[in-house]
Amino acid sequence: MDALSRLLAVYPLRTALDVRCHFGAPWVLDHPAAGSGIAPYHLIVRGSATLDCAAAHGVPLQAGDIVVFPHGGAHRLSLGEAGAASPLHVLPGEHLLREVRNGGDGPAADILCGEFHFDAEAGGGRGLLAALPPLLVVRTADRPDAGSLRSLMAILQSEAEMPRAGSGAIVGQLASALFALLIRACMDQAMTVPGLFALLAERRLQAALHGMLAQPGRPWDLEQLAALCHVSRATFARLFRQTAGATPADVLAQLRMAQAARLLDQGEQATGGIAETVGYQSEAAFNRAFKRHYGVGPGAWRKRAQAAIAT
Repeated sequence: MDALSRLLAVYPLRTALDVRCHFGAPWVLDHPAAGSGIAPYHLIVRGSATLDCAAAHGVPLQAGDIVVFPHGGAHRLSLGEAGAASPLHVLPGEHLLREVRNGGDGPAADILCGEFHFDAEAGGGRGLLAALPPLLVVRTADRPDAGSLRSLMAILQSEAEMPRAGSGAIVGQLASALFALLIRACMDQAMTVPGLFALLAERRLQAALHGMLAQPGRPWDLEQLAALCHVSRATFARLFRQTAGATPADVLAQLRMAQAARLLDQGEQATGGIAETVGYQSEAAFNRAFKRHYGVGPGAWRKRAQAAIAT
């Protein structure tokens, strides 16, 4: 399994694609700030728009563009004079996605809207979303390397506009694949900030991150990780800190705790076995480290996860 796949397996997410907007200019779509661990996104499948948010103003968007707000920031999408925009309304009746429209008769725009949900308590918001900038704009038009994203958007658009048997399942599965494709595009465009994705994008350090993900229980030291990357210990330490914004030991501890939380959620392995899996020689030491990282011990974490499943 490649490093990106392993990383996304350690930090699972839920994806919601639940709104289809069909607007005629002029229109305004305001989106409030989202909660912790929630990253709203919009797919511009037809027409154009202008984006305004704290990170950027007046950003032009066109069909094929995808905008994501990894830190959940408030934002506005619009087209035309805001003061002349007609009110938005939700179409009544049963629809695959909630249909939002307006009364504008200008150029049409179709936008699919959803959210990526990470378990903030399990570190998803801190580990993955924090490793992305406040705003991502991924442009797929005329990009040969974005063919998969364009194809995915086309299928989502088709299923949303003309639902058939199984459309709900298809949309749900494809929306889950969307995040991985977006991260791949971001890495190709060097759109990350210091953190886990920056490590993935830095070819000189990929082997070290892959090793940590593949063998979290191994007692990795600086010498071993540097050897994986075929650089000196000093060069590795400097480059790693510059890229990740943290030391190798800090990143390893973060990945171990995320993996432990995932295993506790699954409920199939005893705590002592999980401790050994993620590199702790004693269950007591693991319990202390887990509580220090998450604020609760492994037992309380597992009970909470089981209670969530039961409800």
